[in-house]
Amino acid sequence: MTETTATAEATPKAKQRPGDIWFSGSALFAGSMILATLAAVAIFLIVQSIPAFSAKPETASLLTTNFWDYVWPLLFGTIWAALLALILAVPLSLGVALFITHYAPRRLAQGLGYIVDLLAAVPSVVFGLWGILVLAPAVQPTYAWLNQNAGWFPLFAGDASATGRTIFTAAIVLAVMIVPIITAICREIFLQTPKLHEEAALALGATRWEMIRMAVLPFGRSGIVSASMLGLGRALGETMAVAMVLSATGTVTFQLFTSTNPSTIAANIALTFPEAYGVNINVLIATGLILFIVTFAVNALARWIVGRRKEFSGAN
Repeated sequence: MTETTATAEATPKAKQRPGDIWFSGSALFAGSMILATLAAVAIFLIVQSIPAFSAKPETASLLTTNFWDYVWPLLFGTIWAALLALILAVPLSLGVALFITHYAPRRLAQGLGYIVDLLAAVPSVVFGLWGILVLAPAVQPTYAWLNQNAGWFPLFAGDASATGRTIFTAAIVLAVMIVPIITAICREIFLQTPKLHEEAALALGATRWEMIRMAVLPFGRSGIVSASMLGLGRALGETMAVAMVLSATGTVTFQLFTSTNPSTIAANIALTFPEAYGVNINVLIATGLILFIVTFAVNALARWIVGRRKEFSGAN
């Protein structure tokens, strides 16, 4: 036993090559820079936001009472538009991902995969122009018809907008923007489903849809949730497309088709900041801090779900 220990201690450690040392150091520096940048952004937002929390209408013309009354409609509009976009995008993304992975021929699946990935590279300004020039006029008659024939439903109540630039139109644009993100993640997760599980379900007489329902969807449940959370984070922070499409009045309302729509934090900052001065700048930065906290919480939740899935897979 003593000889073995002595032999192990006498064995020299493997000498690291200069390339390995440089690479590991560069990777550590890059990771540290991400944390340092995030901390710097958080510190900047907190320091610049402090004057806004105690600001009054006399010092900040944007406020009518206090900061929290100002930010609440914006926070509501941000979350409401993002949730509507998520409700529209998740079923479509799941359908596209399942079609690419389990139904489409290989060549067609490759082409669709490229198209979905390219959609993620389209600038938000392009989506905004499409929303305001094409989508809004196209859906306005549908809004008027739903308002006239189903106005008893609370979400369809109120006078329908004559322009179609409503919170629901903005949600449709956001949904189109986050579909590529959710689809790409779900596609990769569905491809990782163990083939033995799929083949066993088919061997027992299950149809392709029953196989997907029993083997693929349960395996990718946590991945679907995490993909949805990442898409939600993108929708929460979107600026230009919402600012261009939405005709906002700052009203807190759940009605989808009216011309009185809540605004979002990011769109409000983009539209108001060029003319802001004094404490008004601190107020806008403080709203950005609220958005930073919400987005950070959503992404942290998504990473936690992904981590739990990896631990569960490793345990099995």
